[in-house]
Amino acid sequence: MPLFVDTGVWSLALRRDGDSGASEVAALRAALDGGDLVVTTGLVLQELLHGFAGPRDREAILERFAALPSLGPDRQDHADAAGLRNGCRRAGIELGTIDALLAQLCVRHELTMLTTDNVFMMAAGHCPLRVWRPPSACDGKDDLAGRQPVPGRCVAVTSP
Repeated sequence: MPLFVDTGVWSLALRRDGDSGASEVAALRAALDGGDLVVTTGLVLQELLHGFAGPRDREAILERFAALPSLGPDRQDHADAAGLRNGCRRAGIELGTIDALLAQLCVRHELTMLTTDNVFMMAAGHCPLRVWRPPSACDGKDDLAGRQPVPGRCVAVTSP
C-alpha cells in the first residue's frame, strides 16, 4: 500500500532517545523494510528540519529523505486543498492550510496517510482521504482483504 507519512510519524521515528512504541512508527518501518512505496513532500521535510537542531541532524534527515519520492503540489492541488479545507470547516473540522494540502496530495495520488494527528481521521469522514490506523482502532470497519479501502474510513494494516 503506498503511504504518505506525516511529519509527526517521521519525528517519532527519527528520535534519538529510542523506540517510541507507536504503532504508526512500526507501520512505517514495516513499509520501508518491505519495499512499499513511501512518499513525502517538501513541506514535511521542511517541518522536520525546523524541529531538529544541528548540522549533523540536518544532514542525516536530508540523506534519508533523498531516497524517497517527493511530491510537489501544483496549482490545482492548492485549489482542491482549499475546497477540501472549506468542506471540513463546514462540517466543524478545523483542518489547517498545510494539513489540507497534505490531505489533497494523498487524495490526488491515491496514497494512504500515515499520521498520529487525529484531525486527518476526522477530515477523512468528509473527503476521500484514506488514513492508516492499526487494526485494533478500526474494529472491523474496513480492511484490505482483497479490496480497496473505503475513503473516509480506517485502513487497517497489520504491522509487525
